[in-house]
Amino acid sequence: MFTPERPYRCSPSVALRPEPFGALAYHFGTRRLCFLKTPELVAVVRSLADHPDVHAALEAAGLPAGQRTAYLGALAGLAAGGLIEPRPGEPAADRLEEAA
Repeated sequence: MFTPERPYRCSPSVALRPEPFGALAYHFGTRRLCFLKTPELVAVVRSLADHPDVHAALEAAGLPAGQRTAYLGALAGLAAGGLIEPRPGEPAADRLEEAA
């Protein structure tokens, strides 16, 4: 389940190939190919590991508040496909798992 209050990262099994529209993301474990349709989404995915949670990554990317819901939906889809994942061993992630 995608929880934007958690710290995430791009899966280490994923390669991002820059394209004019954004990027292609390829998961070597599942062989799944996904299109990241905007350069802004690529920037968010690349920076997830640098921020305490997904909301902070969206803010750091300078996305307007009105666009964040769409980006959260895109990130939820990437999480469902295993392209992004919760960062292991993070205190915030551990607290959320204990509460569940």
